[in-house]
Amino acid sequence: MSHAAPVSRSFSASGPLRGRVRVPGDKSISHRSLMFSALAVGESRISGLLEGEDVLATAAAMRAMGADVARGDDGIWTVHGVGVGGLLQPRTALDMGNSGTSTRLLMGLVASHPITVTFTGDASLSARPMNRVIDPLSRTGAAFTASPGGRLPLMVRGLCPAVPIEYRLPVASAQVKSAILLAGLNTPGITRVIEPVPTRDHSERMLVGFGAKLDVETESDGTRIISLHGEAEFRPQVIDVPGDPSSAGFLIVAALIVPGSDVVVENVGLNPTRAGLIEILRAMGGDITLLDERIVGGEPVADVAVRHSSLTGIEVPPEIAPSMIDEFPILFIAAACAQGQTVTRGLDELRVKESDRISVMAEGLAAIGVIATETPDGLIIQGSGGDPLPGGGTIASRLDHRIAMSFVIAGLVSKSALTIDDIAPIATSFPDFFSLVEILQNRVVQTP
Repeated sequence: MSHAAPVSRSFSASGPLRGRVRVPGDKSISHRSLMFSALAVGESRISGLLEGEDVLATAAAMRAMGADVARGDDGIWTVHGVGVGGLLQPRTALDMGNSGTSTRLLMGLVASHPITVTFTGDASLSARPMNRVIDPLSRTGAAFTASPGGRLPLMVRGLCPAVPIEYRLPVASAQVKSAILLAGLNTPGITRVIEPVPTRDHSERMLVGFGAKLDVETESDGTRIISLHGEAEFRPQVIDVPGDPSSAGFLIVAALIVPGSDVVVENVGLNPTRAGLIEILRAMGGDITLLDERIVGGEPVADVAVRHSSLTGIEVPPEIAPSMIDEFPILFIAAACAQGQTVTRGLDELRVKESDRISVMAEGLAAIGVIATETPDGLIIQGSGGDPLPGGGTIASRLDHRIAMSFVIAGLVSKSALTIDDIAPIATSFPDFFSLVEILQNRVVQTP
């Protein structure tokens, strides 16, 4: 799977954004819905699945390992699973495109199956280190042959029965936690993950929903101890995927910074481990109201009403980082439009995403006239005080969908048009991004 040819495009100041829109399904939940359904015996049905390139890479991988995965004309996906322990040897390497989530979680699944799988990816994914997953999974007995630096292409030789492990996460990472738990599904005994800093808990919620026996203890200091009883038997499920809060974040920030805007983003997943962006934007003075709060498929959901606001820079508590790690690029754009200085720290994880998001955002902000100081683990951003951003520069998106979308939003409040060298990667996570912006602008926006 490879990206389309680069598509360069320029963006400049927009009129008010107004209306109601619904963002695509949550990417994290979409990945897990396909994987877990493929491990159930029987037919699962999934509505609201994100149909971006990353999730489609997961669907293709599950097909390659024996599951029957299909999309109906009504948009409902059906998955006939092979059962825990039933994954088959794929005939060729699994091309994961740009999806780090797919790769790391599937490495965990494969680790406890008696199969050998080779993972490949695009240039961006192939630059991302996989040692943080390789190290704990090696303790289960799986064997890995990786490219230099623990990168793709890499080969996993699973072991069955694998060895249950207890692993304390050295860094907060839902992907590493999930990979270990997924390896534990087909492993006799109890696999235990100790999580000093809580991360998104979609895996735990969905594992229980499918029938796994899983216990979570929380110690007085907030450390979570997650114990999974192996050799699980999964029951098929009907899943309604809520809207992706990371995707919603771009439209929420756009409504806050574009004068005169009044927007409602419907059906947004607000899992407490994912809702940090809204908390921080409110702390900066953002007018954000949650409407019709409800529970859908075990996940909290609400419609998010947002009005243009005068934002004030703050010091972002580093402990909130795990609950909004993917949203920091768009938070940096909000900070660029705020009054005063915004300080962020504890963002080491951003340096090993699709790009080094600290450096790439610092470069991009500087290119459009924003004063941004890079630190080892964050950015210090001097806001415009609500004035339009200067704009006028060219942004290198570095094959990173969140970088590209963040600067599209920055363009909507820039005096001079800014140019993004490649907006094609946006399709990996938010294929409807431009069409939703078009709806809110009430004017035609050409899609890539």
